[in-house]
Amino acid sequence: MAEYRIDDLARAAGTSVRNVRVYQDRELLAPPVRRGRTAIYGDAHLSRLRLILNMLDRGYAFAQIKEMLDAWQSGHSLADVLGLEEATGAAWSHEQPAVIPMTDLVRMFGTQLTPSNIAKALELGVLERHGVHFVAPSPKLLETGRELVALGVPLAEALALANEIQGETDRITAMLVGMVRRYILDPKGPDWLPSGDELPRFADVVSRLHPLVMTAMSAAVDRSARRMIPQVMGDRIIALAERIRAQRAR
Repeated sequence: MAEYRIDDLARAAGTSVRNVRVYQDRELLAPPVRRGRTAIYGDAHLSRLRLILNMLDRGYAFAQIKEMLDAWQSGHSLADVLGLEEATGAAWSHEQPAVIPMTDLVRMFGTQLTPSNIAKALELGVLERHGVHFVAPSPKLLETGRELVALGVPLAEALALANEIQGETDRITAMLVGMVRRYILDPKGPDWLPSGDELPRFADVVSRLHPLVMTAMSAAVDRSARRMIPQVMGDRIIALAERIRAQRAR
C-alpha cells in the first residue's frame, strides 16, 4: 500500500497542501498516522481526498459533504466504509513521482534540454518544478522520452507525441469507464448513491475499473504494435532482407 507525506498526497490528488489541511480542519479527511514528527497518509486518504474534490467540483458545500460522509459512515460498518475507500484507492494507484536533478536531465537529453523544451515539458506535466528540483510524475514516461531521443527523435517531437498520446489515452479511458457508468450506474438515476447492501457492489465496480482499463489498453497496444511496426517499417525490413539474401548468394 502506498504511503504519502502531505505534499505527496496533495500532488497525487491534484490539489494544494493548504487545501488538504483545510479539509482536515473541517473533519472531512481523517488524521494521518504519526511516525515521530512525520505525518503519513495512505491510499484511503487519497481516495477520500479525491472524493471530496469531486463533490466540491459538483457544487457541494463543506457542510453538505460532511453530512453525507457522516451519514454514509454511520449507516455502514467501518469495514464497509474502509472497504470502499481501499478499493477506490487501489483502483487509482499510480506510479510514484521521482525527483529528477538537473544533472540527470542533462545526462538524459544533452543539448536538446533547451529552455523551450523544459517549458514545454512543464506545460504538459511531463515535469513539475518543486523549488530548485524537478519532479517527474511518471518516471516511465520520462524514460520513454529518453529512449526516443537516444534513437534520434528530436526532444521537441517526443514532447509533442507525449501530448498527443495522453489526449488519445484520456479519450479511450473515458470511453471505457463511461460505458461502465452508462450501463451500471446511470440506470439507477442521476442522484443515486450506494446504501445498504449496494455499497460492496459499488466498491467492487470501482475496484475493477483500473485493472480493466490497464488490461484493455495493454492488449490493444500490443496488438497494434504487432500490426503497425511491420506496416510502417516493412519496406525497410524487406529491402534489408533482400540485400542480405543477395549477399549470401554471391
